[in-house]
Amino acid sequence: MSTTLARDDTRAGAPQGALLVSLSTLAVLGAVLIAPVQPSIARAFAGQPGLDALVPLSLTVPALAVAVLAPVAGRVVDRVGRLRLLTASLLAYALFGTAPLWLDSLPAIVTSRALVGVAEAGIMTCCTTLIGDLFDGARRNRYFGLQTVATSLSAVVFIAAGGALAAGNWRTPFWLYAVGVLGALAVPALLREPAPRCAGALPPLDRRRLRAPLAVTFVGGLVFYTPIVELSYVLDALGVRSATTIGAVSAAAAVATCAGAASFARLARRGPAVLLPLAFALAGVGLAGVALAGSVATVLLCAAVASAGTGLLLPSMLTWTLGDLPLEQRGRATGWWTAALFGGEFVCPLVVLALSGLLGALSWALAGVALLALALAAATRSLPARASAPMMTGIAK
Repeated sequence: MSTTLARDDTRAGAPQGALLVSLSTLAVLGAVLIAPVQPSIARAFAGQPGLDALVPLSLTVPALAVAVLAPVAGRVVDRVGRLRLLTASLLAYALFGTAPLWLDSLPAIVTSRALVGVAEAGIMTCCTTLIGDLFDGARRNRYFGLQTVATSLSAVVFIAAGGALAAGNWRTPFWLYAVGVLGALAVPALLREPAPRCAGALPPLDRRRLRAPLAVTFVGGLVFYTPIVELSYVLDALGVRSATTIGAVSAAAAVATCAGAASFARLARRGPAVLLPLAFALAGVGLAGVALAGSVATVLLCAAVASAGTGLLLPSMLTWTLGDLPLEQRGRATGWWTAALFGGEFVCPLVVLALSGLLGALSWALAGVALLALALAAATRSLPARASAPMMTGIAK
């Protein structure tokens, strides 16, 4: 059965792109929304066994679930199609995301959070795959860049929203997960399936071609998450105790991430063989500056440089990974890419903590991550020419 569809059949335009970019932010919502209510949750369940481990686990377990299950989601995407899984994942996201509104057991809440991660694995894999399916050339590059812009900005918005909604009751922010129902209604209304259901055996995935992109994406996820996780600790070490100042610096870094991601559409024609070294170099230089900074102004400047690099990094790694893969393999490749990215983000604080203990200070740990980024900048300069090839689409022009 042919997998080539006429462009008119998919109705891919601004509404479809905006929907897919918006739905991509739901994984960020799952990760950061409850960050401001962690102390309130701890107080609500004071005295419960395992409290010190379970409360932070409620924040991080969705990312772990995404890292583990995104490859499974990718296989389902290629087997049964994109829209079935996306719709089901959005409904599951709403169901399990709002579950803490009525759960009275901390282990049960953590379990519901893990199931949110299962839903996020499906959402992220489907949305990214569909952007690759429904758009080509400069339009695809623009939406891949916008995907990173939206997720970066939404992190700031969702943290603020979580804190505001939790002012009266720590459970209130969980109502926001009900947005998954709206997404589940919008998907069949705005999108049509670009890939027919596969009745036979799936065509083999070119794993050999994916090894290097996935390895770089795993480390890239670690580099990407380092300024997000560690910036507040750096400022604290400089004696900054004002939450307003810390928030302002973090917001500025998020804006720089958006600027880096927004530049991808204009620079994409140069290919990953140029953009990956540039992105890793900016991240490495910026993180080295943060590690050595002796003032808030220097931290702000260097964090902006690092974040601009990481903003450019994500869409560059994604286009390199998907490359010229055919539509029948794209779901599985996207699943593995998502798993590598979230896996790197999940181990980031653990790696930085281990380096801090080994080297004696957070600044040295950040310097170590900076050296790793610079090493990857040098390594990716030798990418083969085909790494710069534009990603093909299964949609006929």
